[in-house]
Amino acid sequence: MRLGVLDVGSNTVHLLVVDARRGGHPTPAYSEKTVLRLAEAVNNSGKLSDKGANALLDAVISAKDAAHRLGVDHLLAFATSAIREARNGEKVLEKVRRETGVGLSVLSGEDEARLTFLAVRRWFGWSAGRLLCLDIGGGSLEIAVGIDESPELALSVPLGAGRLTRERLSDDPPKRKQVLELREYVDSVLDAVADGVAQAGEIDRAIATSKTFRTLARLSGAAPSAAGARVRRTLTIDGLRQITEFITRIPATDLAELEGVSASRAHQLLAGAVVAEATMRRLGLAEVEICPWALREGVILQRLDWLDSGIQDPSLPEVVADQEPVNA
Repeated sequence: MRLGVLDVGSNTVHLLVVDARRGGHPTPAYSEKTVLRLAEAVNNSGKLSDKGANALLDAVISAKDAAHRLGVDHLLAFATSAIREARNGEKVLEKVRRETGVGLSVLSGEDEARLTFLAVRRWFGWSAGRLLCLDIGGGSLEIAVGIDESPELALSVPLGAGRLTRERLSDDPPKRKQVLELREYVDSVLDAVADGVAQAGEIDRAIATSKTFRTLARLSGAAPSAAGARVRRTLTIDGLRQITEFITRIPATDLAELEGVSASRAHQLLAGAVVAEATMRRLGLAEVEICPWALREGVILQRLDWLDSGIQDPSLPEVVADQEPVNA
């Protein structure tokens, strides 16, 4: 079976196509990414601009054409925080559905945390014990804790790297005062998160996903992506602190020159590093292990489970619906 996942995020629209079967390892067949920065296209009234909406429409058309060309059997399409928080998000999604036939399901932050946790659990297996999963996106930070495939605790807070860059780091590179104020703000938001995680019980293994964590790990010396997904990669809090101090003084154009840093995300790397350091510090984590699977893989795995059994898992919300058959 060939599955396509269309992920409309704060920074990019990403189509991932995999060949998959129940009980098997999803094998990537194709990946297409369009940088839209939808969150930055939200105007002062909280609405996604016409330019942003039209860019999204074009990206969805391109992704659907690619899915058709590649023989995708099921297309699973969803949107996260940028569309979720836009005042005209529903109107924009209706336009996309009407003009492309693709209906985008809007995930809540908790849904994102749960589905990412499912992917992490499947990657590491039961022997990993009780997991803590961290995911820094463009608009939010997701945290999940549990010993099963569905976490006991799933949280989402507005500490995304893109959001904080737009709202709190106006200069490039930012002034020292801006960084200090950002750190204070992040710590204040994490107060309730730290309490909730502490109450969830002892953790056996701390895992981090997302482009932000992967980039920070690469800068600290982790193996490059060319080494393969199964190479163990970690990020220590000591290494993270050194990186954060280093990138605080570097403009985004220079950061983009570093190996492992994408030009489209360089401007928000510092905010992501501040969130990562604060989260690890507040949760008492000396090290996190990087997982190559995240939200998109979680969506795929959930759908494979349901397609095979015909029964919805009540512990995981059915948040992403199939489209009409792509090649009908």
